[in-house]
Amino acid sequence: MERKHYKQDINMTETLMNRINELISHYPEDKKKSALLPVLHEVQDAHDNWLSIELMDKVADILGILPIEVYEVATFYTMFNLKPIGKYMFEFCQTSCCCLRGTEDLMDYTCEKLGVGIGETTPDGLFEVRGVECLGACGYAPMMQLGDFYKEHLTREKIDQLIADCRDNKIILHDK
Repeated sequence: MERKHYKQDINMTETLMNRINELISHYPEDKKKSALLPVLHEVQDAHDNWLSIELMDKVADILGILPIEVYEVATFYTMFNLKPIGKYMFEFCQTSCCCLRGTEDLMDYTCEKLGVGIGETTPDGLFEVRGVECLGACGYAPMMQLGDFYKEHLTREKIDQLIADCRDNKIILHDK
């Protein structure tokens, strides 16, 4: 299988570098690698919510670690995106409680409504649907994460409303 290499403009602004340095300062000088997770979050947030190989290489350089050490972390966690994604990422919990409450049917319904498969972005770049591991909100199943927020007790009607609200730019994705 051929892998597509996505290009990304890297913009390590003064504000971003100040934030990275502040995060690094929380750890001993010889343990910069400990800042890897929060640094990756900050860098991803500042770069359209995804990490290119070149951007991960830059993070490795900043932290004084090998690029493979960054790749290992970024490819392990589903919270890091290794390709451009839709503006609105519907991340459905796919573990026991949510599956028992119908999350798989809701994922299929959402994909059908949007005309995409799991992991695909709509042609307009607005939406992507993904299944993820436990989001830790079993009492609110079925649920998903949209940006920094949980959407709980999902139904087809709630999915329809979320899609409409996203299209109308009424959804806030981040609490920053």
